[in-house]
Order: sequence, then C-alpha cells, then structure tokens
Amino acid sequence: MWQEFKEFALKGNALALAVGVIIGAAFGKIVDALVNDLIMPIVGIAGKADFSNYFIPLSSSVTATNLADARKQGGVLAYGDFISVAINFAIVAVALFILIKGINVLTRPDKNKPAEPPPPSPEVVLLTEIRDQLARRSA
Repeated sequence: MWQEFKEFALKGNALALAVGVIIGAAFGKIVDALVNDLIMPIVGIAGKADFSNYFIPLSSSVTATNLADARKQGGVLAYGDFISVAINFAIVAVALFILIKGINVLTRPDKNKPAEPPPPSPEVVLLTEIRDQLARRSA
C-alpha cells in the first residue's frame, strides 16, 4: 500500500511540474509581449533608440541599416536582441521575486498568536501521577 501511495505522489509531483512548465512558458510569452510592445517602445522614445536593430556587421558585405536585411547579406552580431532579452529576464526575475515574497508573507506564522507551552518534563509527569494516586488512596 505504501509503495502505491509513493508512486501516486510521484505522479502528482510530475503532473505539478508539467503544469508549472506550461504556465511558465505562457508567462514567458506574456512577458515577451510586455517587453516588446510596451516597455521597449517607451525606452526607445526616451533614448531615441530601437534596440531590435542594433547589430555589428561581421563582414564587409553587410551594408544594410536594418537587422532583417543585414542578416540576409551576411553574418551579424545582433546585440540589440540581447538587450531586449536581458530586459525581459529582469522583468521576469522581479515579478517572481515579488510573487515569492508575497507567498512568504501569506504563509508566515502569526507572531501575535501565543506560542504553545512546552510539554511538561518527565519528572513533572511522574510527580503528577504520584500526586493523583495519593489523592485517590486518601479519598
């Protein structure tokens, strides 16, 4: 019976992991949309820059001014995409940090609740039994 329970528990953990991976992938898509469609245009306006077209040509045959055409002409080092991914990662990290901190606050034991008194020592238990037996004899 115990073995069957352990196998069921392991299957539950695998299912929870699978659900977590799927939700993580969906969350990644949401963050990508947030970064690419909302944050990067604002950063681009403030810095007069579009990070998606930042690249360094790796050959002299690359003369294009945008990344898509430059990739067709030859090898390029597209560091603008890296900047976008780094900002994306920072947003995910901050969001997860806030989420974990919130969960920790909600699951923290209440400090106002008085602590349970420690159990009596074995000597006190023995003396209490002796007292109760003496009280029964005299009654």
